[in-house]
Amino acid sequence: MSYVGPDFEPPQPRRSRRGPLTVAVAALVPGALAGWLVWQAVADDSGDGAAPQQTQGASSASSAPSTSGSPTPSSTGDGKEPSPTSSAPAASGPLKGKVVVIDPGHNPGNFQHTAEINRKVNIGTNLKECDTTGTATNAGYTEAQFTLDVSRRLRTILQQQGATVKFTQNGDRSWGPCIDERAEIGNKAHADAVVSIHADGAGAGQRGFHVILPGTVHDGAADTRPIIATSRDLGVRIAGNFARETGTAPSNYIGEGTGLDVRTDLGGLNLSTVPKVFIECGNMRDSQDAARLTSGAWRQKAASGISEGIVSFLRG
Repeated sequence: MSYVGPDFEPPQPRRSRRGPLTVAVAALVPGALAGWLVWQAVADDSGDGAAPQQTQGASSASSAPSTSGSPTPSSTGDGKEPSPTSSAPAASGPLKGKVVVIDPGHNPGNFQHTAEINRKVNIGTNLKECDTTGTATNAGYTEAQFTLDVSRRLRTILQQQGATVKFTQNGDRSWGPCIDERAEIGNKAHADAVVSIHADGAGAGQRGFHVILPGTVHDGAADTRPIIATSRDLGVRIAGNFARETGTAPSNYIGEGTGLDVRTDLGGLNLSTVPKVFIECGNMRDSQDAARLTSGAWRQKAASGISEGIVSFLRG
């Protein structure tokens, strides 16, 4: 996601000292991250604690998107995508009866609807813009294009496991939805799990993935307390499986090597009443990460890793 607009403000600078909470979080991460965690524990922090650099969201996202490596979007047979909250009939499988909502971050048309996405919405604790354009690689492959591709691959895998899968948007609307509506879709679906798919827009040299977990918020319309534990469980399982399947290291600039980050400023998490996490699959502004994100083969691995984390969570 681009660190511009709603839900996308850079986290506050972190101190290099590790306290008991950091150790406890790290201990939760599955074995797939163990090697990186051990290394992180003994190595000196190389960062200066600065927040990620901001990207020029609108200008980057409006670049002509590359279609290299992207599969042809699935269709209903009439050339139209299914509605955002619809789902094809689920197959019989271990996830039969489970509902998963996938939230592809941003929308390819957002940059053409700046007035609409700049409109403020209530995220419980304060007002934020409806949505943002997202970020893009230096070559113009947009985050919105990436998130739809990974989400569609993820849907196929989960449906093969028997899950009912619903989208917040599927490229079938001109902009949005707003961040409050995205949360509402998951809530109304009584989802067993919600995952919001993103890619980051930090500075060059900052690379790797991280999973964003909801922090404790109890203010206004927002109350995350009932979903804190389950969302953490979901996020930890996704982080471990994503690392193993993609071979990608956890972020070297957020999460102190754990691949996990806790946020209280994201409307999509604050307003959720069901287990929900965000995953930043990599940094589109770093050349090494961009090479992965623009690879169709790697995006399939990303979808596989996320799905395995979801399956692990849902099966307990």
